[in-house]
Amino acid sequence: MIIHSVRFIKSAVEPSHYPPEQLPEVAFAGRSNVGKSSLINALTRRKGLAKTSNAPGCTQLVNFFYINELFSLVDLPGYGFARVPAAVKKKWGPMVEAYLRGRQMLRLVILLLDIRRDPGEQDLAMVQWFEHYRIPYALVLTKIDKVSKQQLLQRRRTILESLGQPACAPVLFSTRTGAGRDELWRVIGKYILPGD
Repeated sequence: MIIHSVRFIKSAVEPSHYPPEQLPEVAFAGRSNVGKSSLINALTRRKGLAKTSNAPGCTQLVNFFYINELFSLVDLPGYGFARVPAAVKKKWGPMVEAYLRGRQMLRLVILLLDIRRDPGEQDLAMVQWFEHYRIPYALVLTKIDKVSKQQLLQRRRTILESLGQPACAPVLFSTRTGAGRDELWRVIGKYILPGD
């Protein structure tokens, strides 16, 4: 995919604040600090587009970005171990659920999992939730540059078995090296580009 233009549109907490539903949307979900914002930056080749931090919980709102004025990428708040106030953490589940259940232009959710970590209860719940509501999703295993090639194959197998999807073909991604970028764009293109 050739990126001609990237625009941050807005951040929102609730559906009434979302931008109008005019373009297909691809959302990015996963636990805190899995690399959602970094992956969006790597995909678009825009270093500071989505805010990143070494501390979990940097993304606390639903963030919308227009790509080539043809579709949107949506950065969702992470779930899990973020060091944020309990009141903020409590809002995240309903905020993400409201987006995922109510957005008519949502075409695909990219679920990110850190290749070094076994899927947790919330990761498993997300997969079950997507399947229950028939929301198309794709798996991306991030931070592959942090493991050896032998570990990568072993971790991939372990993660897929934990999710009950041994035949699934996740995208293996590294924001540092760019590995997986073109493959992920191909996956996204199948859902958002007419006639593909």
